[in-house]
Amino acid sequence: MGHDLIDGGDWVLVILVIVGAFPELAATWQFLLVAGHFRRHHYDACAPVFPRTAILIPAWNEAAVIGASIDRLMALEYPREALRIYLVDDASTDQTPEVAAAKAAQYPGHVIHLRRSKGGQGKAHTLNHGLAIILEDDWMEALLITDADVIFTPDSLRKMTRHLADPQVGAVTAYIKEGSRPGNYLTRFIGYEYITAQAAARRGQNVLGATACLAGGAQLHTRANMDALGGRIDTSSLAEDTFTTFQTQLLGRRVIFEPHATVWAEEPGSIVSLWKQRLRWARGNVQVTRRYRKLWFRPSRGHRLGSVSFGIFWFCLFLQPVVMITCSAALLTLYFGNFPRAWLAFHLLWVINAVTYIFITGFALLIDPKIGRHTWRQAVLFPGIINLSIIIYSCFPRLFRGPLREFFISAHLYQAHGHRGWVIVFIYAWPAASMAVAYLAKVAEPGRLGRFLSPLLVYVVGYGSLLCACTFASYVKELRKAEMTWDKTEKTGKVVIPT
Repeated sequence: MGHDLIDGGDWVLVILVIVGAFPELAATWQFLLVAGHFRRHHYDACAPVFPRTAILIPAWNEAAVIGASIDRLMALEYPREALRIYLVDDASTDQTPEVAAAKAAQYPGHVIHLRRSKGGQGKAHTLNHGLAIILEDDWMEALLITDADVIFTPDSLRKMTRHLADPQVGAVTAYIKEGSRPGNYLTRFIGYEYITAQAAARRGQNVLGATACLAGGAQLHTRANMDALGGRIDTSSLAEDTFTTFQTQLLGRRVIFEPHATVWAEEPGSIVSLWKQRLRWARGNVQVTRRYRKLWFRPSRGHRLGSVSFGIFWFCLFLQPVVMITCSAALLTLYFGNFPRAWLAFHLLWVINAVTYIFITGFALLIDPKIGRHTWRQAVLFPGIINLSIIIYSCFPRLFRGPLREFFISAHLYQAHGHRGWVIVFIYAWPAASMAVAYLAKVAEPGRLGRFLSPLLVYVVGYGSLLCACTFASYVKELRKAEMTWDKTEKTGKVVIPT
């Protein structure tokens, strides 16, 4: 009986290892849903409509980018008389007020400069300042919330508003692309990430009928939806756009992703800046998960947020750091207790990872070929050099055995236990350890060697491990009940729309 218990415990550990493949399997399922987008879409209900649209832009020290953004908005293929831009200046200390005043004079009646005397309370408070003024009269029929650095392509807004012909639609979001040119290795990682997280995942969510988040820089709302939301943006979270997305759907209105409405944004070019941005997003997701804890995996006729598929998508991403740590712990426990089963579990895990990696990478590059050509190296190296090596090792172990043995013998490291022991312990521990190494890339960046060391570490551990490390940090911040501060990402006007 004792042997049976031990045997059963080993199989539990094997299952915990295989669970490590769930995030990749969930991502694959979301990508497979994209194939249904040609049938389950919203275009049959679309019509050319041009509601009077108020464009709301929160701005703090945006002098470098706000002028070009306003010019692009005023050049939209949209009736000029149906556009008003409300720039809410959050007590900027640079030349933002002067730029805003100049644009208000250049476009009289179309650009309205609103200045807050006291700023620093965060984006949601800044938006609410503008909303209170916009909603004072009945001119606004649709509200477009965007960021000061976002550049809209000429046809983007009309491609979004066509969905508002359907009264069941409450909000529409666009496809935000990373537009820094020439950019660097990190912006290209982000560019590829946005193909997977927006062009693919949000198409899949359209098919599913549940959208996780309206892009903060391109969210279009009907007036009816804003009124139903109370005329205000949630200020209790760092993920105000996600709260707005959930509430819109819970109130019975649809949220649509329009992949052909393209906007361009400047994303962080340093790990420190990216960490601030993603820590804010990740903490917001923790808050969303807690706030809507009664929603998960409880299907409802009024919305699809409680569906099993949507819950799996959400938690596979939200809990990925926990999954990685659990996977490593289970593998190491098996290694010291039942090596054959450890190897079986490891092999299954990484073969699944190999298949999903090839499928997702190939599919993503086909979805957006232009961005794919710009970011293909980062796409291939997204998992990191070590993870790619493990994938190859798990699929073709015989290719490694001879060379590794010769290397350890020549280095006088071949002990009685054999070199495989040390290598395998490292490989089994790597899913969890990769997050710690990714954090080192962030710590090392400001130092003297950071310019060379940090990119090297990111390529070694993988961009995904960097994001997981940030998510894990958000758990810690929320457990410690750290102050919610809005760490603004500095923008410098590097967006260039490719021709």
